[in-house]
Amino acid sequence: MSIRFCELRQKEVISLCDGRRLGCICDAIIDKCGNIEAVIVPGQGGIIPLFKNGKEIVIPWCKIVRLGDDVILVDVETPLLKKHNG
Repeated sequence: MSIRFCELRQKEVISLCDGRRLGCICDAIIDKCGNIEAVIVPGQGGIIPLFKNGKEIVIPWCKIVRLGDDVILVDVETPLLKKHNG
């Protein structure tokens, strides 16, 4: 199955552990061979969603369980999600 990055960005990421909506993919980490190592979801912003708080959620590609039509299901525990300063 192949999918374009712009299609990935339109899907909402949901944690299977607690059903929490993590947001939509904003970026990806790609290795030297062009393979996606992880996807990045913006951290929860403040009152105004245009301003990010600088923290991003990095989800390893191996933790993606299913790419659905509208959502991406990931097998990660939300309190333990790795935060990444962008």
